[in-house]
Amino acid sequence: MHPLKDIATQVRRDIVRMVHGVQSGHPGGSLGCTDFLTALYFKVMKHDPAFHMDGKGEDIFILSNGHISPVFYAVLARSGYFPVQELASFRKINSRLQGHPATHEHLPGVRIASGSLGQGMSVAIGAALAKRLNQDDRLVFSLHGDGELQEGQIWEAVMFAAHHKVDNLVATIDWNGQQIDGPTDKVISLGNLTEKFAAFGWETLDMQGNDMDDVVAVLEKAKNLTGKGKPIAILMHTKMGKGVDFMENDHNWHGIAPNDEQLAKALAQLPETIGDY
Repeated sequence: MHPLKDIATQVRRDIVRMVHGVQSGHPGGSLGCTDFLTALYFKVMKHDPAFHMDGKGEDIFILSNGHISPVFYAVLARSGYFPVQELASFRKINSRLQGHPATHEHLPGVRIASGSLGQGMSVAIGAALAKRLNQDDRLVFSLHGDGELQEGQIWEAVMFAAHHKVDNLVATIDWNGQQIDGPTDKVISLGNLTEKFAAFGWETLDMQGNDMDDVVAVLEKAKNLTGKGKPIAILMHTKMGKGVDFMENDHNWHGIAPNDEQLAKALAQLPETIGDY
């Protein structure tokens, strides 16, 4: 198996175990975005697990849809930011691994508190502009939910980034068609996001977000398109709950935890590859 796929499978095990352990959290989007975050941290980004908040001289990642913290924490731990064993403290009292990432916990790898949806695009643009001012040629990557794009602040930021030619930003949208209240088409239809970002003046790419080879290829293509006067948007097609058959494409798994029997079924579909915490 591809080394990145092994890591992604282990991260998916981490996610379902973390959420089950406290009977709280958001497994659906976390499982769907696992391949993307694994590729980003283990292949694509230049980053330092020693972690410096200013991120000078390295690529940085901004998580906007902070409710998918289980996948974020698992990837950070697996890439060396903090001990893997700390994943067992997820969502517990006094843990650094809160339900939504928080900076006051001083958890390495977390640069913004997130969970109030719609804000991460603005933060990512600010970070990209800071790199430009500092003559830092590294990139800013961000991740956003598709339901999050129902927030008006997103589109103000999208206009700003195009106008100011913020071309060191790669923003990825998890376009899984599901949000907490149901399919996005039933809550507020998003229309054709590829055409929308293009109309707003962004360079756009489509990605099959649960195909590791395509994830790596599209992220590398996005890197090659930076510095050409346009921000980059990746429209990433994923399945909510990917890797656990009874969770896939079901919005009900947006924010509920598996019971003991469901955990056992999930783990049976996700063979241990590099060791549980």
